[in-house]
Amino acid sequence: MSVEHFDVVIVGAGISGIGAAYHLKTRCPGKRAVILEARDDIGGTWDLFRYPGIRSDSDMFTLGYSFRPWKQAKAIADGPSIREYVRDTAREHGIDRQIRFRQRVRSASWSSEDARWTVEVDVGERGERARYTCSFLYVCSGYYRYESGHTPIFPGREDFQGLLVHPQVWPEDLDYRGKRVVVIGSGATAVTLVPAMAAEAAHVTMLQRSPTYIVSIPAEDPIANRIRELLPERLAYRVARWKNVAISTFIYQLCRRAPGLAKRMLRSGLEKELPPEVDIDPHFTPRYEPWDQRLCLVPDADFFRAMKAGRASVVTDRIRTFTKGGILLESGKELAADIIVTATGLTLQVCGGIQVTVDGDVVDLGRTFLYKGLMLSDVPNFALCIGYTNASWTLRAELSSTYVCRLLNHMDRHGYRQCLAHPDEPTLDPRPLLGLMSGYVQRSAGDLPKQGSKLPWHVPQNYVVDLLAMKLGAVDDDAMRFSTGARSLRREVVKAERQGQADEPAAGAP
Repeated sequence: MSVEHFDVVIVGAGISGIGAAYHLKTRCPGKRAVILEARDDIGGTWDLFRYPGIRSDSDMFTLGYSFRPWKQAKAIADGPSIREYVRDTAREHGIDRQIRFRQRVRSASWSSEDARWTVEVDVGERGERARYTCSFLYVCSGYYRYESGHTPIFPGREDFQGLLVHPQVWPEDLDYRGKRVVVIGSGATAVTLVPAMAAEAAHVTMLQRSPTYIVSIPAEDPIANRIRELLPERLAYRVARWKNVAISTFIYQLCRRAPGLAKRMLRSGLEKELPPEVDIDPHFTPRYEPWDQRLCLVPDADFFRAMKAGRASVVTDRIRTFTKGGILLESGKELAADIIVTATGLTLQVCGGIQVTVDGDVVDLGRTFLYKGLMLSDVPNFALCIGYTNASWTLRAELSSTYVCRLLNHMDRHGYRQCLAHPDEPTLDPRPLLGLMSGYVQRSAGDLPKQGSKLPWHVPQNYVVDLLAMKLGAVDDDAMRFSTGARSLRREVVKAERQGQADEPAAGAP
């Protein structure tokens, strides 16, 4: 089997991978990089999800790339527009020529002796094996399993004679015109689907076990659009981006520091938007505090307009069982349905399911810590791109790529072949990586890397703090280890710690 070598292998051609390739191309022009994409097109999330109404839940001035202005009027954009934006970015900068499609990375093995990764890949439908080597591996595959979403086991599911659909695998030919639809769930996907399907369905019912905070915002950002009329394109984009960073940061901090005030403000917004016959309690009063889960944004109040038109409704109850014609609830009420959509969330998967080994040892990702939110502890020459949970994914993704480029350039200047992040204190206080109470996060918390309580092992979820740390902070801090040789940094730091513990005097010793 022939083996092709690259300086950097990027896994994933979604919004993170394309951004990473751009930053490598501009900041590390001497590096030879390739993007390995499991699917057959560019776009990642925005190519995978095709359900009605699919859209961003972040504004495009921050979800878009810092280096390529978003030019459309709508700040809350639909999925196809975002997909084309990512594809156009790749074509414009020649990044599309770096992508190898239908190449699913199965495993990555690090050899300290060779100071390189060996990446095993399944190619095409037959799964023919290919192999690459690289000096640095950058995984930009997102944080969830693409093959399937999360669908609970519902009692009586096999009795239902209608159509059962998960948004992650939406049938292209699904005709819901004039049909009775029940959407199970209350998150961003559900509140997107309800108004989109209500436009043609006989009626759409959102069935939720518990409510979510829902906020109506304009699809177009009038201030940003006015700024674009007054300033040159790139400057206007930069100003609009920072405006929205400031607003989203303020709202998040308000929700976390003054939850009572935030709840009153959110409730006031609902009172203005809901039909008078719909009670806020229990359908729109969550049991958790604002931003314990992401806020659900609805552009131009489309969700509430569908309710006012009588084409959509919300039911808060638990499922007893599916029936032939719908769903029987714990209250005894039955919801008739021709189509049931299980908008029940994602299945989280870190590193795209890649098995990672270092010098023959399999890495248990759930036992690692994330350094600066992107490097796994004691895993050499490796970075993982994870975005924000409280703001736009791309804001954090671009900072990660900027730091990776700084790290690579630092290594080149000093002749280093290996870099490794290792805790600079004996023990770290483990915290969940994603600080959300959402069901999809809680189900997979044990499988995800951890964060610590202090920098650089803590992810502050604050763009300004991260910006200063990732762009201006020292690359060679106390947590980073570098090597010019072929020795195992991972084993050296463990050996040094054990030696240090052995040399420490026992408690009470003179």
